[in-house]
Amino acid sequence: MRSWRFWLNTLILSSQYNPPRFVELLMLTLAIAMLAISIFVPTETPYVVLGLSFVVGASFSILVREAIAPSPQTRITQLTAILLLLVSIYGFADVLK
Repeated sequence: MRSWRFWLNTLILSSQYNPPRFVELLMLTLAIAMLAISIFVPTETPYVVLGLSFVVGASFSILVREAIAPSPQTRITQLTAILLLLVSIYGFADVLK
């Protein structure tokens, strides 16, 4: 029970300390979950579209956040966000085929 309380307190503290980064983390976690579900249920394209939409939203949020308030790893973060954005656009092109 203590470990659950520790994780819950850590989650609450991180959401209060840096809310935009917490929302981005949540969106990317949900995207991973949706894309994992789409692997196990291959005929369900809404899971793929929803997961890719989360990735696009999180990528744009990361790029805007880094433009407003740069972090020490600005280049790496921006390159990762652009890579995620390109992969999700490629995924949308594949789904819409």
